[in-house]
Amino acid sequence: MSVGIAAALALAALQPAAGAPPFRAPAAVPKAVSSYPPEFFAAAQPTTALDMVLLLPGFTFDKGDTVRGFGGAAGNVLIDGARPASKDDTLDQVLARVPARSVLRIDVIRGGAPGIDMQGKTVLANVVRRTDAGAKLTLAASTTRASDGRLVGAVRAEAIKRSGATSYEGSLLIGSLFDDGAGEGPRTRADGAGNLIFSAAETQKAVGENYKATAAVETPALGGRLRINGSIFLNPYYATTADLLVPPPGGELDRYREHKDTAELGARLERVLGPQTSLEVFLLQQVGRDPVTDDFSADAPAAAITGDDRSANFALDRTTGESIARATVKFDSSRTLSFQAGGEGDYNWLVSRTSFIENGAPVALPAANVQVSEARAEAFGTATWQARPTLTLEAGLRVEASRIAAGGDVTSARTLIFPKPRAIATWSPDPADQFRLRVEREVGQLNFDDFTAQTAGLDTGTVHAGNPNLIPQQDWVVEAAWERRFWGAADATITARHYQLTDVIDRVPIQDPSGVFFDAPGNIGSGTKDEIAFALTLPTDKLGLKRGLLTGQATVRRSSVIDPTLGLPRPISGLHPNDWELHFTQGLPRWKSTWGFDIFSQWSETYYRFDEIDTDKLKTYVSLFAEYKPRPDLVFRAELRNAGARGFEHAREVFLGPRDVAGLAYADVRDLHTGPFVYFRVLKTFG
Repeated sequence: MSVGIAAALALAALQPAAGAPPFRAPAAVPKAVSSYPPEFFAAAQPTTALDMVLLLPGFTFDKGDTVRGFGGAAGNVLIDGARPASKDDTLDQVLARVPARSVLRIDVIRGGAPGIDMQGKTVLANVVRRTDAGAKLTLAASTTRASDGRLVGAVRAEAIKRSGATSYEGSLLIGSLFDDGAGEGPRTRADGAGNLIFSAAETQKAVGENYKATAAVETPALGGRLRINGSIFLNPYYATTADLLVPPPGGELDRYREHKDTAELGARLERVLGPQTSLEVFLLQQVGRDPVTDDFSADAPAAAITGDDRSANFALDRTTGESIARATVKFDSSRTLSFQAGGEGDYNWLVSRTSFIENGAPVALPAANVQVSEARAEAFGTATWQARPTLTLEAGLRVEASRIAAGGDVTSARTLIFPKPRAIATWSPDPADQFRLRVEREVGQLNFDDFTAQTAGLDTGTVHAGNPNLIPQQDWVVEAAWERRFWGAADATITARHYQLTDVIDRVPIQDPSGVFFDAPGNIGSGTKDEIAFALTLPTDKLGLKRGLLTGQATVRRSSVIDPTLGLPRPISGLHPNDWELHFTQGLPRWKSTWGFDIFSQWSETYYRFDEIDTDKLKTYVSLFAEYKPRPDLVFRAELRNAGARGFEHAREVFLGPRDVAGLAYADVRDLHTGPFVYFRVLKTFG
């Protein structure tokens, strides 16, 4: 659904309507908080808390970012008022293990409320579980069949038990899944004048494996409530790409292997210090290893035509570690005024070893072998004031200080200090409308992977150098949002954001000691980014579809930076200009069933390298599903994934040298298509 169509559906009926649809309006609570009991979701017959969260009106689920530390990694859902004491166990995975039958209600906090830690978000959901859920064991088995006949499967076991004030949780997952971005299709390469150099039939196949075990215990301890959790995650990934030139005969083969393993131990303590004061402490230790190999080979006829290497071998071995301690003190001065203050300390390290052999000869890469360490501390304070029943104000300040040191091929050390103020105002002039305004200074986090050499696949590009001299990207953002509720449980939200960027991280050339240039991440100066986002939650009873719910969101982005090679304005590399998605679910109680569909729009992203422009396009994705529940504890689910057999296009425009002085050498385009996947799952709950 386009932004225009979604807006038309919402704006056509923005007046609240009488009557109670199956998706009923939330319970009457203070304006900042909307409470949704299980009855609200009954029409959709959800199986897990994640299913329920995805149906919340005016709420866009955010599972958090993959960054170092707790503060920047927070998602926008709490469980029993607290965030999980885990990073490797993602928020969507945690919610998917919470049975819908154990949820008492879900509260949605918009714009902040006294006594609630918003985790830096303007909208937050809190899943409140029942305390009388008892013991439950859930077993699930699934299988997926690809259009070429290949099969993969998975089994999952989850258990939870409450004994008095103590609860125990555990899960085990063993399975494989297809990479639906791999497929088969034509590959063509044409010279700068458009003349065909060669064409080929390309076939890609990729499979990932998941082996994951988690365990947690939550109990009264140390004068409060203590939760300890741990996880081990093994994630091998295998991909092969074969090109058969037609005609004349010739072939290329690329084998990519990655084995990402992590182990984590975390703890969270919540303790009441007084009638108005409470303490929350997080501790976490994580270690990981991520070896990568990429081997490319071409026979003599293919190499003579393509000009590619006869052989290339890339190997990368990374080990990482992260230690975090975070404490927050909350003080409720009154029913309308609360304060929070605290600090976080992190220590992170990475050791990376890289080798690259081209046609049998070693090639030196900038920042191939690097050791990186970061010691970071952040102090923060927030005040939330409900100035009037219709107006809530929040002001906060975070100050981040870090020291990053790199050794190995590149030796550097620097200390960085960034103040990060934030102000949020929320105004609810009537029960149907809410306006939110946010002004904040944001500071990005350096990706340690950018410090070391990387491969994007030797068959689709070149090896990219690392850059340990990066500075975090910063911005000032101004965000304004208008949320309108109508038709009882319907909701439409439009949000506009403007970012004023400094030290933008994009792509730059880096020279090795021999004088050869490589593409690498780097800071390119200032820029701007603008976004307009629209979200819609629409019960379809008034459209003639009983017990149906339509949800969608769309975002339009525009950005501008100065290209370091051409010296001219261009968009930021890797930024999607447009994204949208549409979801529909309808409950059929008579048949104890639910059906629906999910549609994700095509997206494109372009990377502007000094001697190359790469553009990836992933086409529209459509999935259909049906779920049958003969009993509340037994669920059968079938899905037709990628029903439209979407394609993935990777286009490279390779220049004879830097783009400002050299012409186009060739354009290489791969247009791969993946067939549909049939997925089936059975889930049984005991207890």
